Amino acid sequence: MYLLGASGHGKVIAEIAESNALLIDGFIDTDLHKLSLLGYPVFHQIPREIIEVIIAIGNNKIRQKLVNNNANFKYSKLIHPNANVSSRALLGQGTVVMAGVAVNVDASIGDHCIINTNASVDHDCVIGDFVHISPNAALAGNVTVGEGTHIGIGAAVIQGIKIGKWCTIGAGAVIIRDIQDGSTVVGNPGRIINK
Repeated sequence: MYLLGASGHGKVIAEIAESNALLIDGFIDTDLHKLSLLGYPVFHQIPREIIEVIIAIGNNKIRQKLVNNNANFKYSKLIHPNANVSSRALLGQGTVVMAGVAVNVDASIGDHCIINTNASVDHDCVIGDFVHISPNAALAGNVTVGEGTHIGIGAAVIQGIKIGKWCTIGAGAVIIRDIQDGSTVVGNPGRIINK
């Protein structure tokens, strides 16, 4: 398995792979100054053959672009052993679940998502592709989060809310109303500051 992106997020994902006893072949990164990370080699070109990859980059748009431009990638999903993921939850390919996360019954999480440290995704939530749920963010039951949206650290979303595609929910925001596509929301209660 290769990890695409040799920086802080990549280090966290490498440790999740290690904790699952998975073999890491190395990192792939375009920064020519990076030669190794956590004792693994950093390669600067993508191999031509089909390779197993986890995209270890936090930026949602970059993850989407890499998926769309690299047909020779085969994707795994990674779940930290200290995460609590319901056996009735669905997780898409390329998705990574960090330590301390809770994903409850009948939640559906799309492809290439990041469910970050200590985040909570409650029952019947539907999370689109390329979403990042930041550390300590909490989604109550029946929340829908559209493709590419970033839920900031410590944000809270009450039950039944629908958040559109490619939104940014600020750190600590409290979301009590539905949010339209492309919105940036901050505060308690959350208010839209940009569309």
